[in-house]
Amino acid sequence: MAMYNLRCAAEENCLASSAYRGDVRDYDHRVLLRFPQRVKNQGTSDFLPSRPRYSWEWHSCHQHYHSMDEFSHYDLLDANTQRRVAEGHKASFCLEDTSCDYGYHRRFACTAHTQGLSPGCYDTYAADIDCQWIDITDVQPGNYILKVSVNPSYLVPESDYSNNVVRCDIRYTGHHAYASGCTISPY
Repeated sequence: MAMYNLRCAAEENCLASSAYRGDVRDYDHRVLLRFPQRVKNQGTSDFLPSRPRYSWEWHSCHQHYHSMDEFSHYDLLDANTQRRVAEGHKASFCLEDTSCDYGYHRRFACTAHTQGLSPGCYDTYAADIDCQWIDITDVQPGNYILKVSVNPSYLVPESDYSNNVVRCDIRYTGHHAYASGCTISPY
């Protein structure tokens, strides 16, 4: 994707460090490993933003408030050494109940006044949303592990953190990426 189309994501530090060099031009391209994310509140209490409403950040480029600086963190790890080769993060785009299990009801929406995730409900991010990726422009073809961590700094209290990490095997050919074997991981 051309840097020109990534200007909002660049403002939110969602690109690899090489994208911020002085010689990078608007028409230079970045390679993005895009993936969807669906987070469920499996607990019994509301999952609420880590910051109080008065401190939410307005992002004029994206035209919405961020209620958390880092809702999710993404690591691309070398499959053999477990060394991080690339990373990304997702501020809370709009922490909301996008859908709920049968018997549960949506209570939170993407507004300036209320954000959260109700028990039994999901917050879904499509793969085409800004920063729902890892910039892999500088990554060589090979086998990797995609590690997705929700509430990575434990800023929101939860009764159980053991289901906050998902790991997937990734095979990157240099042109395509293939995911398989996604599992919940304790770390």
